[in-house]
Amino acid sequence: MNLKHSIIISGFIVCSTFMSYAYPLTVEEYCAPGVSAPKSVKEMTPLSDGISYAAISDDGQSIETFSYKTGKKTGVLFSISGIKGDLKISDFDGYEISDNGRKILLWNNSTKIYRHSFTADYYVYDTMRSTLAKVSENGPQRNATMSHDGRLIAYTRDNNIYVSNIDYKTDIAVTKDGAINQVINGSPDWGYEEEFSVTNTMRWSADDSVLAFIRFDESKVPTYSFDNYRSYCDSEPLGDPYPAQYKYKYPLAGYPNSIVSVHAYNVDNRVVKKMDLPISDTDYVPSMEFDGNGNRLMVMILNRDQNNLRLFSVNPGSTVGKQILTESSEAWLSPKAYQMVKYGKTSFVIGSDRSGYRHLYQYDYNGTLKRQITKGEFYVTDYYGSDPRTGTHYMQTTSLGAINRNLASVDSKGVFKLMNKEEGTASARFSKDFTYYLLSYSNASVPTQYRLFNSKGVKLADVELNTAYAQKYADAPKMEFLKVKNAAGEDMDAYIIKPSNFDPSKKYPLLMTQYNGPESQEVKNQWKMGAMFYYASQGYVIACVDGRGTGFKNTKWTYSVYKQLGVLESQDQIAGAKYFASLPYVDSSRLACFGWSYGGYMTLMELGSKDSPFKAGVAMAPVTDWRFYDSIYTERYMLTPGQNSTGYETSSALRYTENVDSRLLIMSGTSDDNVHFYNTLKYASKLNAEGGIFDMMAYAGFEHSLGICNARVQLYRKVLDFLNKNLK
Repeated sequence: MNLKHSIIISGFIVCSTFMSYAYPLTVEEYCAPGVSAPKSVKEMTPLSDGISYAAISDDGQSIETFSYKTGKKTGVLFSISGIKGDLKISDFDGYEISDNGRKILLWNNSTKIYRHSFTADYYVYDTMRSTLAKVSENGPQRNATMSHDGRLIAYTRDNNIYVSNIDYKTDIAVTKDGAINQVINGSPDWGYEEEFSVTNTMRWSADDSVLAFIRFDESKVPTYSFDNYRSYCDSEPLGDPYPAQYKYKYPLAGYPNSIVSVHAYNVDNRVVKKMDLPISDTDYVPSMEFDGNGNRLMVMILNRDQNNLRLFSVNPGSTVGKQILTESSEAWLSPKAYQMVKYGKTSFVIGSDRSGYRHLYQYDYNGTLKRQITKGEFYVTDYYGSDPRTGTHYMQTTSLGAINRNLASVDSKGVFKLMNKEEGTASARFSKDFTYYLLSYSNASVPTQYRLFNSKGVKLADVELNTAYAQKYADAPKMEFLKVKNAAGEDMDAYIIKPSNFDPSKKYPLLMTQYNGPESQEVKNQWKMGAMFYYASQGYVIACVDGRGTGFKNTKWTYSVYKQLGVLESQDQIAGAKYFASLPYVDSSRLACFGWSYGGYMTLMELGSKDSPFKAGVAMAPVTDWRFYDSIYTERYMLTPGQNSTGYETSSALRYTENVDSRLLIMSGTSDDNVHFYNTLKYASKLNAEGGIFDMMAYAGFEHSLGICNARVQLYRKVLDFLNKNLK
């Protein structure tokens, strides 16, 4: 799993809920799930007419259409109450609309597998007849994938692929060799889902005659198992006198990964062919798509060290592939760069960090570089695509500084233009033809606002400005940005949150919050509220620095941690803490650090440092030794233990436990399938053997996010109680 992703989704330093700013403030008002959240705009599905989009209704019973020009509702595309025929449903969890708009794929009864994956019951709704058909009667499906015309649905069940023809009511098995914990067809294994953000490995050709897919042979991947205890969030918490064992394939650093291959199924003759590609048993295939014409497969092959990428164009009929692009790095190649790719009719655009910054490059299908679309000392952080009529490309960049995100365009003549010039964080959702876009904007003082624009930059409508919300939280604590020197004397981006009713003549305890994983960013000019603001309201100065290894400055800064995770980062966090401790209103004898996941690992590295200034630290779900973490993430930055044994030893938090003389609170979930509870137990065991005194909390049956039941509120209270006892 991508550690940073864990924090984004559920780590409390980016909690998506907000406080009701009235005294006395409570933790519920800051971070209880769903409490006091500002209004947002629902997920939008651009429609093929280019002037409208679809979204689920507020009551969840229908799919409505809206005008890009006005933001107003224009109609209803689907309604549960309008279903004709015998087959009915009472709810749905999501939907997908066919390219011709005649079919809608719906699903409900979703059951989670891993972080993003799930099984569900899938249905196809005919918009002309208003009737519903079930994709399969033989049990829940995974990754149902609709053909462009909506007639065929490919899906996986029990690791095999099936193609259902709704019109003819057929359900054809494409593969038969799938087996749990052995072979997976059409869906990714755990590592690909978590670390490459791949959730579905099936793709239809443009004419729907070919279904391409990736096959994963994970038979040689070691099986990981743990007791899956029931928690008191379960309906039957005492229903497991003998705990069930959870078993799945999880490759630790240095152990065998899945062996992958690319295949194509011909719908007419029902023949499956393996593509003739030079994929070794240790290679990855982090991306597979059809080209802009939908005829040839574009397959990326990445070596295990993740520093060499090859892109192939493959004929799915003949199986012959041609290499058209290769890229290498002195450290690692970031998926955030090479997966930022769009395939057009005559060329494709892909991201690369080769210049020291992340930029966009355009190639033809012979692999010839046509032009570098963006240049300069900034990063392209998202690529939205290009308008085929004008040749204008649209993207998100750090043009106004690493902590900001601005919309930008590059026209056919190469002219770069900022589409919004305010410092802060802006993103966009474009219509299919790039005529309209929804702008989302916030900064550290302005809650998120949503506005509709046309491609000329003319504002058409205010969709949601959160005006009342902004007034309500006008006096809430805010982040203040500054630069702080790191251990090497270089500038780090930083922020500080001062306590409520701040008195500069007083001395306050300091809590440093952090993540600091490779390519991550915590110091960002956007609206944020959560537990750290709650702790500020309770009398703490909160501070954060993005040290070496973090993203969006330049690759030299980011690559500096290569093969030695945790070493430079902990030095920089300590340097930041010492700077903040020198401020006249901070009590240098009362410093603490906090982190979740990679940030929890950082807490342990800092407390184990001989020059640690911290009196206390909180480590949530930490990695404690990189030999205990997954191969894809770990080896990207560390190589294998066999290649880099010294680096693994130096980067292990277990190596430094004898130096820990600060108070520690370590908290983890026993059913964490990402950063296993084993990490925490190993660290606690070593402290016990050395006679160390520490606090520990285990959440039975909880995963990495500790997000179910009322755990968040309880753990925030526990952290505050721990801090108060040790710093006040």
